[in-house]
Amino acid sequence: MCLAIPSRVLEVDDLMAVVDSAGERRKVSLILMHEDVAVGDYVLIQHGQFAFERVDAERARESLALMEEIFAQGPADVRAW
Repeated sequence: MCLAIPSRVLEVDDLMAVVDSAGERRKVSLILMHEDVAVGDYVLIQHGQFAFERVDAERARESLALMEEIFAQGPADVRAW
């Protein structure tokens, strides 16, 4: 089972993007995207650094807040997501 992390797009360069994922900058592939992605969009990121779905900002923020709440209750090393 994979956990998809909502991440905000900071830069787009053809089929690659730089995203803010839980406060960390990551370079991800957009090759699995079926729609255009722009700076400021939120995308879901899977293990392996592939973006696969664009999500609206409200849904992304709700998901991130829920993840923070859940992870705050677990062991410290769970933050490595």
